[in-house]
Amino acid sequence: MTDPGPHYDTDPKAHPGLHAIAAVEAGKGLLALSAASGLELLGPAPLQRWIELLIHRFHLDPEHGSMAWLAHSISPGSVHLAAGIVFAYAALHLLEAWGLWKAKAWASWLGCLGAALYLPFDLYALARHPGWLAIAVLIINVIVVWVLARDILKRRR
Repeated sequence: MTDPGPHYDTDPKAHPGLHAIAAVEAGKGLLALSAASGLELLGPAPLQRWIELLIHRFHLDPEHGSMAWLAHSISPGSVHLAAGIVFAYAALHLLEAWGLWKAKAWASWLGCLGAALYLPFDLYALARHPGWLAIAVLIINVIVVWVLARDILKRRR
């Protein structure tokens, strides 16, 4: 009797690249979770001081412009809202990381669509600021989309 080969859902060698992408997504999720926690722990006062320092350092108008608007918009409620949004971002990336690590099809779809959404922005950044960094970011995102799309296509066969 011949061996049918590795089963796709249980053999980690059957889907190379998913663990690497999962590790990156977990890292992004943990960084975002740290940022959300930092926002909640610090509150609005240090953020307002930091914005005021930037305004003075770069000789910006303290009453007009985007930095002035930002300084006036920082409040306990806006900090809680920002922390909540960053926490949701963290949860999404951690969930995606778990799903990719476990080779779940939904995680490949989520990751593929998410990375593909960045591609137009990567191309715009490359057109506006050509250089090795913009090229590297574009190449990495294309590789992520390719690996996850290949995983999705393998599952359909």
